[in-house]
Amino acid sequence: MSIEQPTPSEYLRKILLTPVYDVARVTPLEYMEKLSERLGSRVCIKREDLQPVHSFKLRGAYNKIAQLSDEAKARGVIAASAGNHAQGCALSGTRLGVKATIVMPKTTPDIKVDAVRRFGGNVVLFGNSFDEAYAESQRLAKEEGLTLIPPYDDPDVIAGQGTIARELLEQDSRLTHVFVQVGGGGLAAGIAVYIKQILPDVKVIGVEAKGSACLQAAWDKGEPETLERVSLFADGVAVKRIGNETFRVLRENLDEVITCSNDEICAALKDIFDDTRAIAEPSGALSLAGLKKYAAEHDIKGARMACILSGANMNFHTLRFVSERCEVGERREGIISVTIPEQPGAFLALCKKLGNRMVTEFNYRFTDPKHAEIFTSLRLTGGTEELEKIIDDLRSSGYSVTDMTRNTFAKSHVRYMIGGRAPATVKNERILSFQFPERAGALLQFLETLGSGFNVTMFHYRNHGAEYGRVACGFEVSPEQQDEFYENLSKLGFAWWDETDNVACAKFLAPME
Repeated sequence: MSIEQPTPSEYLRKILLTPVYDVARVTPLEYMEKLSERLGSRVCIKREDLQPVHSFKLRGAYNKIAQLSDEAKARGVIAASAGNHAQGCALSGTRLGVKATIVMPKTTPDIKVDAVRRFGGNVVLFGNSFDEAYAESQRLAKEEGLTLIPPYDDPDVIAGQGTIARELLEQDSRLTHVFVQVGGGGLAAGIAVYIKQILPDVKVIGVEAKGSACLQAAWDKGEPETLERVSLFADGVAVKRIGNETFRVLRENLDEVITCSNDEICAALKDIFDDTRAIAEPSGALSLAGLKKYAAEHDIKGARMACILSGANMNFHTLRFVSERCEVGERREGIISVTIPEQPGAFLALCKKLGNRMVTEFNYRFTDPKHAEIFTSLRLTGGTEELEKIIDDLRSSGYSVTDMTRNTFAKSHVRYMIGGRAPATVKNERILSFQFPERAGALLQFLETLGSGFNVTMFHYRNHGAEYGRVACGFEVSPEQQDEFYENLSKLGFAWWDETDNVACAKFLAPME
């Protein structure tokens, strides 16, 4: 077999002989007492956030660069990354005396750029997206004779990440389940191939973010498939296509793959903080989200389970979004809309019906002389079952109730926009949500591309500390303009979704009749 596709035994040898400990640390496997008591199993978390670059990426980058010939090292290396891979390559290059050039999009937050420079990387800012930065890294690699260091789809990178599994089994040889986050697949492939060689009865389960499930897509099809778009909340795993080599290894060694929502990831972030006081990045908490979901779905008790805190390079402002969504992810908060009659005492009657439950949010503005729409959140102690009972009780009392707990548009935009409906004069309104890149000129590009022929009826933007912002926008689009409107949307290049028929829009944002 060629070196590009090592056998499991060859991977085992590579992992055992890797020099990563020249720079990487053996990280602790930390017991999560509170969560273990709650789940009825022993749960431990591997603290890769304690690496010098606060992520596991250092292992694979160092192993790859260390394996290069002296000639290749003398020429230097290059990588494209806006995150943890960039820092891993920069520090690895510094420790090995190799010049490391890192191409990063111009939109990369200053904190990440400064970190790469602090670790000794030569930063080149290019383009407004990762794809543009990657294309530039390929050009520079060819032009200057530099070696391109891949983030995941490479046997030496996979072997470097696999050293985590070696430590795991040395720290607890009685593990029954290991959960690993999946982006491009390098971490999961390295861990899975090692564990299955040493303790094949241990279940190794890959965990993906629901909005970037490229492994699940490949799993279903039997080969890697490129996703049209990916969610960027867990940016460390926001990969459109699983690696060819990583998929080959995962298909042979992974027991199962599951997906988790952003709300479930937020709940896992809170669990990590509660037990360890560590603040993980969203992708860093993904494996724990999968562990919790798997344990609940399979009613697992008495197991010995481990997951990976893969990184802690959290944008501080993202915590605002996490704090808002973690209770929903843990099913400790329910979000509903309730229609009440617009008459004296109706508010009081609704509150009495809700009883002594803690209300965490309550939004209302007069819009209709006959009915009022209430947007409210309630603290739950009995999870989904309690929420269903609340809704049933309200409906049996004659209220019209809609569950908004899983409505992303409602949670991201509508709850902040309770300010009244548009007047009846607004006709043919289309309401859309967008992902805007957080860069100067994005709004101007948006408006110029769509053109001046469409009246903007609504605009809502809220920064969540991510590289992309969430935007809700309304337009008046006549039937004659629809073809032009959607043609301009396709030219825009931003991810967008039509929310016009979303129930939250109908209740709180649609024009009055």
